[in-house]
Formats: sequence, C-alpha cells, structure tokens
Amino acid sequence: MESFAGLPPVVQALLATLFTWGMTAAGAALVFGTKKVPRKLLDAMLGFAGGVMIAASFWSLLAPAIELSEGGNLPVWVPPVIGFLAGGVFLRLLDKALPHLHPGMRLEEAEGPQTSWRRSVLLVSAITLHNIPEGLAVGVSFGAVGLGITQGIPGATLGGAIALAIGIGLQNFPEGTAVSMPLRREGMSRGRSFFYGQLSGVVEPIAAVIGASAVLFAQPILPYALAFAAGAMIFVVAEELIPEAKRGSPDIAAMSLMVGFAVMMTLDVALG
Repeated sequence: MESFAGLPPVVQALLATLFTWGMTAAGAALVFGTKKVPRKLLDAMLGFAGGVMIAASFWSLLAPAIELSEGGNLPVWVPPVIGFLAGGVFLRLLDKALPHLHPGMRLEEAEGPQTSWRRSVLLVSAITLHNIPEGLAVGVSFGAVGLGITQGIPGATLGGAIALAIGIGLQNFPEGTAVSMPLRREGMSRGRSFFYGQLSGVVEPIAAVIGASAVLFAQPILPYALAFAAGAMIFVVAEELIPEAKRGSPDIAAMSLMVGFAVMMTLDVALG
C-alpha cells in the first residue's frame, strides 16, 4: 500500500484500471467453462453492478465534488449539477453516434447509425462505450487525490479512490460475461469469444490516464470532472444495466442492486 501511495497519480490510475480490465477478462473467461450462464445469475450480476455504480457515483464522485465546490465563487451546488448533467448528455451523444448492440438483443435492435458491423463488434462497442465513464471516474479520483496531497485540497482520499477501483472491478465481471457468452452460444470459438469479451475493458486504462492527467493540469475543473463521471455512470445504469437485468428476473435484479449498493457503500466508507 505504501509503495502504491508513492506512485504518481497517473500511474496509480493506470494500475487501478489494469485491475478493472483484468476483472472484465475474468468475467469473459467463464466462456472456457460453459456455453451458458443461467439467466437468473446474469440478472443478479447485472443488478449488483448497477448497485455498485450508483453507490460509487455518490460516495466516490458526487460527495467529493460537492465538498470541493465549497468556498468557490458559484453556489456550492452549481459545479456538481453542471458536471452531472454534462456526463449524462455526453453518454447520450456517444450512444447516438456509435453503432452498438446491448447484450440479449437481436441484431436488428442495434442502436446508433446504420452499419454493416458484425454482431460481435456491436456487442463489444456497447460495453466499451459504457466503460469510458468508469475509466474516467477512476482516473479523476486518483487525480483528485494527487491534488489533495500536493495542494492541500480536501474532498478525496487514496482509500476512496482504491475503493472505487475495487467496486468498478467487481461490476466489470458480469460485463465481460455478457459479451463472451452470447458469442459462444452463437458458435464462435471459446478463444475468440473470450478475446471479444475482454476487449471491451481495454478502454478503461486509456480513459483513466486521460482523466487523471486532465485534473492534474487543470485543477479548477476537478469538481466538474468528478460530477461528470458520476452523471455518465448513472446514465449507464439507467439506460442499460437496470433495463437489461429486469428483462428476466426483476425481483432478483432489484435485490442484487441493493446488495451491490451496500457493498460499494461499505467499501467506500471503510477505506475512504
């Protein structure tokens, strides 16, 4: 822990998101053991992921953003609100601009512009699209910690940033599974199904480095950046995770969401 704390924030963010990428790969690796995950289990995993992201959005991102906005020229609520709404709008625009297919949907239900992309590419595109805010969230969190250490800025702790990375890693597991399993059921080889499943997590280290670098070089945007990541994550939960989980077993999804929220809340309070 001490050696990790001594690293530059950008390196910390990179290492943390290599872990979250690894969890995506671990979820995708289930394809080597089976062709099908029971629908109720997948609903539970997706609900859990949604709960983790909702809790992380507040405790790890919005709460520090509000604290960092105190004492500024604007009312304390303005930067978090602007950043939060901007994050949702940004994800919505990406949703419209990038062809993608949510797991469990038919090929003709693909969203975004018309394309000739194959189903495998569209599935990876959907999860990759929604991994961007997760990588940004981790990067911004570690960047905030770096600013707090060097400039005495309150509102973020190393433990809280690590808790966020752990929580996002936990919820990445079902995302890898949600890509690799449908491809395997359609006849793709185990190796290729795994490759496409883990590929969706590659964007997180890239987004994390960008997020950490941005706040380190432009301190005033920090509360906006934290809230932006929160808004983008809530958009993902509302637009994909909850609707997909409720397609099969709504009650299981709802209870799993409660458990995921409780786990992430515990991690952030205990470590942060």
